[in-house]
Amino acid sequence: MTAASELDPARTALVLVDLMERIVALPLEPRKGTDVLFAAEGLAAAFRAAGAPVVLIRVERPGVAEQPPGSGFVQGLRREGDIEIVKRTVGAFHGTPLDERLRRRGVRTLLFGGIATNMGVESTARAAADLGYGLLFAEDAMAALTEAEHEASVRLDFPRLGTVVRASEVAFAAG
Repeated sequence: MTAASELDPARTALVLVDLMERIVALPLEPRKGTDVLFAAEGLAAAFRAAGAPVVLIRVERPGVAEQPPGSGFVQGLRREGDIEIVKRTVGAFHGTPLDERLRRRGVRTLLFGGIATNMGVESTARAAADLGYGLLFAEDAMAALTEAEHEASVRLDFPRLGTVVRASEVAFAAG
């Protein structure tokens, strides 16, 4: 597995899950949604500056005429050139073009952040592992509905799938 300090921007993508107004506003643990968003925005800026893809994933409820208020990305998160994926299941690979779009760009490593750690993030990460991607998890760019749920993913599950890091540890390899 690639260490966080050795990321290749040509082969690494940032995947941010469900950073939507209504989800960021939920009571979350071990940190507030606004804290998750702050860390995620910092990572997104670093990835964009390095020329690495930023993938923004949001959920839409299937079979409803209108999505609930706050179902868009938090204002200011999306930038021109970002990859936007709309999922209709817990994870973002099933029934979406995510894998195809990543492979077309030569991406082999994914760095995850988002809400909820144990739901959308973990489900998407498990599918990514099954598809052969190398995985990194920015622990401080995630939260869940309870601290116990977040900790179970971060301490028990994610280390079996990849490497858990802090956002401040993420850097790209020199030239």
